[in-house]
Amino acid sequence: MAWLRKLILRGDAFQQGRTALALPVAVARKVADDEGGSLAALIAHYGLLSLFPLILVLSAVLGFLLGGNASLKAHVVSTVARSFPALSGYVTSSMKGSGLALGLGTVVALWAGLGVTRATERAMNAIWDVPLAERPSMLRSRLRGLGMLAILGCTFLASTGLASLQQKGGMPAAPVAALSVLGPLVLNFGLYLLAFQVLTNRHLRWRTLAPGAAAGSAGWTLLQSLGALYVRHELAHASQLYGTLAAVIGLLAWLYLGALLTVYCAELNVVLDHRLWPRSLGRRSRTDADRRALSLLARRYERAAGEVVGVGFDEGAGETPPDGRLAAERYSSGPG
Repeated sequence: MAWLRKLILRGDAFQQGRTALALPVAVARKVADDEGGSLAALIAHYGLLSLFPLILVLSAVLGFLLGGNASLKAHVVSTVARSFPALSGYVTSSMKGSGLALGLGTVVALWAGLGVTRATERAMNAIWDVPLAERPSMLRSRLRGLGMLAILGCTFLASTGLASLQQKGGMPAAPVAALSVLGPLVLNFGLYLLAFQVLTNRHLRWRTLAPGAAAGSAGWTLLQSLGALYVRHELAHASQLYGTLAAVIGLLAWLYLGALLTVYCAELNVVLDHRLWPRSLGRRSRTDADRRALSLLARRYERAAGEVVGVGFDEGAGETPPDGRLAAERYSSGPG
């Protein structure tokens, strides 16, 4: 197997010498270090629990506000179908004004929605290696969650208004086409930017968050388009066989992909900000970026004020540096 090891080493050296390859590898390594798949699964789990109460509240509110205005209802359903393709049928079938549904749904939706924001906040703090001693208190975390839910609500209203403008007649074709493409991108970019800032317990520069927000905006817009296509061609047929369960499974998969996209985009910001590339593909060889990443990861577990976690690297266990000494380095994980 010596030839295989040699091939891996050559491939590793090749990707380390090219930023276009080293950067995606570094992001993937950071996601693996942070167990990003588990973080995304937790966000998707709470997202699934929160969506149906939110639909109940949305339907009740729209039933009161829109009344018999079929045109506005169509615009709202179009917005929901674009954002969450598997849910449009539920909104259409339950859009009736009900005080009981509104009261009950609001309480449950706030509780479940705070679960989503807290799970996302936990993920953002883990991704940015915020020490446990610096994590927000329960009250502060919930206040941030309420702020994020308010931002989500405003974004939905803006998206609904955008859908309404796009469907109005009499507008020139070129502006409508530009609005249909750029509008969702701008809204998604702003939402990602605010979510990264609000849900991370660390002051971050807006320009630090911009690359991940831009990637997330493009990725989420693409995911929405692919999701609508998937629901229209595949999930509709599956529903005939599996009933409501098919929609739930499809929705859970959709939410997980969206959460995983968010995790990768947040990791991109961290990798760029701390310059955590190139990373090695092997476990026994380490680059300077590997050492910085592992040092930041260890600092995350400082649980009390004044506690300092130091990191040492026994280079004899990997590639020995020229002087053969023990490398012990302490890296700051501040926003720089």
